[in-house]
Amino acid sequence: MHKAIVGHGAPVVMVHCMLARHESLLPLAAAIGGHATLFDLPGHGRSPDWDGAQDYQAQAVAWAAACCDGPTHLVGHSFGATVALRLAVDRPDLVSRLTLIEPVYFAAARGTPAHADHAAGFRPFLEAMAADDQSCAAARFNAVWGAQPWDVLPPRTQGYLMDRIHLVTASGRAIEDDPAGITAAACLAQVTVPVTLIRGADSPPVIAAIHAALADRLPDAVDHVVAGAGHMLPLSHTADVAALIRAAGQGTG
Repeated sequence: MHKAIVGHGAPVVMVHCMLARHESLLPLAAAIGGHATLFDLPGHGRSPDWDGAQDYQAQAVAWAAACCDGPTHLVGHSFGATVALRLAVDRPDLVSRLTLIEPVYFAAARGTPAHADHAAGFRPFLEAMAADDQSCAAARFNAVWGAQPWDVLPPRTQGYLMDRIHLVTASGRAIEDDPAGITAAACLAQVTVPVTLIRGADSPPVIAAIHAALADRLPDAVDHVVAGAGHMLPLSHTADVAALIRAAGQGTG
């Protein structure tokens, strides 16, 4: 696992989104302050690849746990937020507070119209993967969840996404089917730490459905919406996200 440690103060562990690297959250780390530990997910950045021997999300959770030295504030974005939430369930002794920025735990929204729309919209990506067309699959994934249009991305960035696009499917079962039962109401009822949920007003509708389900099932959760922001709001609206995180921290002592 490759990790970086920046800043001083209260401990924070930050987990980036799928197909990114830890550097994507460095501006947010600087904006919120604290002694932040950031790491590259398996197969990302300078970390070794997913070992394939265990569930992808489980390996990421184990790495996040290794970054915690006692109770820690976890900040996660997208898939990284699902890692943070699962760590809070599996190892509550390591988590003092959660900030979940658009956690893509699609299983939480199952049964809603927004989830049905998400599943239909994701089918072209799955078809491209089944056809072993990494370029098409990466472009289709990026069209929904990326920060910039595919055509304006530098070839090196396109290559980075294509080389790792298989990790999207590797992580899929954990967040789509949730076999560990992390998002079940009875399970989330045990997560008693303060939880700050942050999402963009312009994000895919399934995100709002996920947030609604999590806010309903978590005992101490508050949902925040950033106007004019989409899924990549930690990068596009860093100051707004940081302000919400700092304000929530003041409320938790």
